[in-house]
Amino acid sequence: MTKYINRFTSFKHAFRGIGFLVKSQINARIHFGATLAVVFGGIYFMLTRAEWTAVILAMGLVWAAEALNTAVECLADATIPEQNTCVGRAKDVAAGGVLLAAIAAALVGVLVFGPYLIRLIGLGH
Repeated sequence: MTKYINRFTSFKHAFRGIGFLVKSQINARIHFGATLAVVFGGIYFMLTRAEWTAVILAMGLVWAAEALNTAVECLADATIPEQNTCVGRAKDVAAGGVLLAAIAAALVGVLVFGPYLIRLIGLGH
């Protein structure tokens, strides 16, 4: 029974972390809006299983990168609150990771949604 309580507690902490991420980070709220748009777009265009797989993996990558970036920033600020070159670099690298994930996700979005959007606006004959 203790095993299940510990598992529940770990999920509770994880969801609390996701809540903090969305409440405290403007970029996470932007990702949330993009996630909603992609999900509704996927439903509207009736994506295939393979397309959903690509889109879900891309969204998950961005969310994971944003969460890790926020964790790095929080730990860095708590550990060394004053200006520090190494801490600044670590934060820049973490933010760069989010940017790379977002670019990759955007490219997946173009590949998946591009043909549907081209047909929708009538450019594809």
